Amino acid sequence: MITSLDNKILLAHLLRRAGFGCTYDQIEKLSLMEYDDVVDLLINPEYGPPKDQDLLDRYFIASVEARTARHADPQWTWRLAKSEKQLEEKIALFWHGLLAVGGIKLDHGLAMLEEIDLFRKYGLGKFETLLLKISEDPGMMYWLDNQNSHKDAPNENYGRELLELFSMGIDENGEGSYTEDDVKTAARAFTGWASRPTPPPFFLGPFPMEFSFDKSDHDNTEKTFLGEKGNFNGNDIVNMIATHPSTAKFICKRLYLYFVSEKEDWDEINKLSEVFLKNNGEIKKVLEAMFKSEHFKSDDIRFKKVKSPSDLVFGVSRLVDKYKIPDLDSAELAINTLLMGQFLMNPPSVEGWHEGEEWIDSGSLIERINYASTEISNTSSTGVKRIIEIIKETNITNSNDLINNTLETLGYIDITDKTKGMIEEHLRKNKFTNKEDKILDVLKLIVSTPDFQYC
Repeated sequence: MITSLDNKILLAHLLRRAGFGCTYDQIEKLSLMEYDDVVDLLINPEYGPPKDQDLLDRYFIASVEARTARHADPQWTWRLAKSEKQLEEKIALFWHGLLAVGGIKLDHGLAMLEEIDLFRKYGLGKFETLLLKISEDPGMMYWLDNQNSHKDAPNENYGRELLELFSMGIDENGEGSYTEDDVKTAARAFTGWASRPTPPPFFLGPFPMEFSFDKSDHDNTEKTFLGEKGNFNGNDIVNMIATHPSTAKFICKRLYLYFVSEKEDWDEINKLSEVFLKNNGEIKKVLEAMFKSEHFKSDDIRFKKVKSPSDLVFGVSRLVDKYKIPDLDSAELAINTLLMGQFLMNPPSVEGWHEGEEWIDSGSLIERINYASTEISNTSSTGVKRIIEIIKETNITNSNDLINNTLETLGYIDITDKTKGMIEEHLRKNKFTNKEDKILDVLKLIVSTPDFQYC
């Protein structure tokens, strides 16, 4: 039987993985619901602009007609830090890393924002629909040079990455369920798909990018793809890819590595692949099965996954509840993830980011600790005030109680006995002028531990 405490612990775990975490009070409110009902709520967000879009446009003026990714990122980071539809933003971040387009080459902020919104709108739906939409995305067509692909001279960039990195994947030997000829065929099928040229951004600002299909430049001959023959176009290629068992395994593996564990568990991945195929590739059905599984809920999964820079920055920003309006300080949130190794709206390559332990080195770790300890000790932040208030109200008779209550108030997080012992020893050796200073010291110590780098 699941106790009230167990339910809160599970909900906190769910929100760290399906979002960026939440406050103690938010967990208390959600705990009035059954765990499965919270999952259903998360996977069914109502698509649409945020209620405070007018505020975003008023304060982030340069992002309204964003010329570059750097101009655009305050629009997204505000939603990453504040949106109540956490999974909608988390899934957009997932697809941004998998169906990667980099802002340095694209250099068009409006197009980057359109692409992120595409991931919000279609990212929890059928993979086939999402794959078709990204294939028609003018930013993607420009990023992978499809505007340079012609029926008499196909460019293989998009066809290759579509198969290798976006859908079917390859194994450790560099082999997949497709052949080099399939890559060439995919390239032929996507000839004529391009990004329409846009006017220069000076002096009127950037113009929206548009998808263009040139029928006269499309290879309209018979093709062979994945063993099938026909006069295939890009839509046909997407359909055959999206319904292929290899795609089910590849996408479910990537979802598993992102939301569950950095270590592949093929028993679990194969179960998710069956859900994918049974439900015509509907991503929300895969996530529902994932989040409701006993495997996801188990102790073996919790606090074993390294936080990405986004997990850490937006998790902490939600915890401290610092931002009430989209001010200049909040506009710099993406700078923090950049300093930790994640340049939002500019993945390092078409492969996206290499996640897991590769996120952390000596330099990024210092940035992580500095950011978290600075934010958690800012007593002008609403969330920090509330954390201190909650801890003060709890029954504390010794240092162990203080540490445990603080961990609970931070969102039922966990640290090792060794780490807890080090904090207790620190508290024994130091004197504090008042209770609040002692609580703040414990808060800073906890977010500075190696344990806090895991979710």
